[in-house]
Amino acid sequence: METKNYSIETLCVTSTEEFVDGEPRVFPIVQSTTYNYKDTEYIADLFDLKKLGHMYSRISNPTVGAFENKMAALEGGVGAVGTSSGQGALQMAILTICDAGAHIVASSTLYGGNITLLGSSLAKLGITTTFVSPEASADEIKSYFQENTKALFAETVGNPKMNVLDLEKFGKIAKEQGVPFIVDNTLATPYLCRPIEYGANIITHSATKYIDGQATCVGGVVVDAGNFDWTNGKFPGLVEPDATYHGLSYTESFGNLAYIIKARTHILRDFGQTMSAFNAFIYNRGLETLHLRMERHGQNALEVAKYLQNHNKVAWVEYSHLEASDSYKLAQKYLPKGGNGVVLFGLKGGHEAGIKLGKVLNLINVAVHIGDSRTAILHPASSSHRQLSAEDQIKAGVSPEAVRINVGIENVADIIKDLENGLKEL
Repeated sequence: METKNYSIETLCVTSTEEFVDGEPRVFPIVQSTTYNYKDTEYIADLFDLKKLGHMYSRISNPTVGAFENKMAALEGGVGAVGTSSGQGALQMAILTICDAGAHIVASSTLYGGNITLLGSSLAKLGITTTFVSPEASADEIKSYFQENTKALFAETVGNPKMNVLDLEKFGKIAKEQGVPFIVDNTLATPYLCRPIEYGANIITHSATKYIDGQATCVGGVVVDAGNFDWTNGKFPGLVEPDATYHGLSYTESFGNLAYIIKARTHILRDFGQTMSAFNAFIYNRGLETLHLRMERHGQNALEVAKYLQNHNKVAWVEYSHLEASDSYKLAQKYLPKGGNGVVLFGLKGGHEAGIKLGKVLNLINVAVHIGDSRTAILHPASSSHRQLSAEDQIKAGVSPEAVRINVGIENVADIIKDLENGLKEL
């Protein structure tokens, strides 16, 4: 279905799939591992990548495909691959272009799981990462690049620091260095920001967050912008013959789809980060209300941030759309429709106050999750980032007194009242 001329709100609601008379209006769950064919030669062509189609649900599935197509349309990419988790998406994004001996430059203000994946787990596979402050100058960031650097990675909105990335600065650096700019767009979503418009080449998401919106399914997605030249000499795995596909060259055979085809037919095939058809169905339903939910999340979060900013037990508040925020100017540029639902604030009572607040709230529960329609709170230093040293926590934006609140879409007066009652107990 042609979607180029639709607004993003309409794209969220409208299916990108072609329907014929009598088919379901809602794309169904295709709960099948295999697919029927009468022609053996046709199947051979599928396995040789001479034709594209569904051969086995570890590699592709119609319901997952519908979700992938919509995500590609929403982000402005040429293709996408759904994965079993957001961590699986980042792993796929990296392994598609990185072998042992490769190096990555990444922002230091990342989700704790991304830091451990890049800094520890991939390092054991011979893929090393240098973490840099996103506030560093372009020249300083470029000084960390090596001859074997294969990618620049960052998050549109850092988690949990909530800093907004200067996408154009990072995009220009990556272009000058001849490597792809990979952006995790989980906390912004394509409704608030489309990083491809600012120089990004690969987008990843934890679909578990705002795409779902209900805290029901774990999943991820990789989106290919189709705008990077993989033939620049740094990525032989996409250019040279692949022995597992009879000497096929991805760039010669698939042009600007080379990256996303390799991600699916090589990494997904061998590592199996497969998204379930049921989860894809849920994500397709979630996308239909993404624009409405993100508007409400942003409105509520700004009201909560303003309330906290004026509370005598709160030391500081970080929310990109507060005028006092260090990210305010960047937010106006990259997130003009508003912020997401996550606010970070520091309690004057420090580490112990951060732990206690979650215990004395009523409406707001403690949850290791964001992007849910229900408000939740978390003390990152004692939970999501506890695996990091105190020094590394600070580098990631996690101070001992910091509390992260996922502001939901309830009536904001009820959220603030619960916070007010809880803060009285500190």
